[in-house]
Amino acid sequence: MVEFMEKVSAAVESEELTVEERNLLSVAYKNKIDARRASWRIISSIEQKEGSRGNEDHTSKIWDYRSKIESELSNICDRILKLLDTRLLRRHRRLQGLLPQDEGRVSSGH
Repeated sequence: MVEFMEKVSAAVESEELTVEERNLLSVAYKNKIDARRASWRIISSIEQKEGSRGNEDHTSKIWDYRSKIESELSNICDRILKLLDTRLLRRHRRLQGLLPQDEGRVSSGH
């Protein structure tokens, strides 16, 4: 859903997103983040229990997995922040007359 909403926001080059589109974008990212946050909480709890038991082998593997979850969370957050900065906020500023028309354009060749 996130990928689809990113395409929608890119396709709506000349106007702002509708309320429904903004809500869908928000829900898409919220769902993606919430799943990883729940995983992070569970794995952190398991890591603490294993650490208190002195099971270093399990703790090391759990730490690796927790790091992977944190990396995924960071990547998701970076994507939405980049989308907000390069597309949505810039487009909004341009429509409000705060940016010249050519400065609001984002090249499609990343």
